[in-house]
Amino acid sequence: MQVSATLRYARISPQKCRLMVDAIRGKSVDDALKVLAFAPKKSARIVKKVLESAIANAEHNHGADIDELKVSRIEVNDAPMLGRYRARAKGRGARILKRSSHITICVGDK
Repeated sequence: MQVSATLRYARISPQKCRLMVDAIRGKSVDDALKVLAFAPKKSARIVKKVLESAIANAEHNHGADIDELKVSRIEVNDAPMLGRYRARAKGRGARILKRSSHITICVGDK
């Protein structure tokens, strides 16, 4: 049984978010929540909420036992970027890309 939760258009760059995602890939959900709870990063809070949502989906919709769940698949993909401009010399403008992410977490039985 695979149950997933998705967060779309999260305002964090995928590169920063993948640091925390790589730390919890393949772990049991209990260990993953502990890692995310004590990590001092913005991405840890965001990924933790998505993981808790996936756990709640598994428990409520499929009656899964929380102690048996592990993070089976987790991915962070690019979302559309916000384009901004910053003033540069001689009347030019430099583009600033505000990156966003789509986060998908699948939990399943061990």
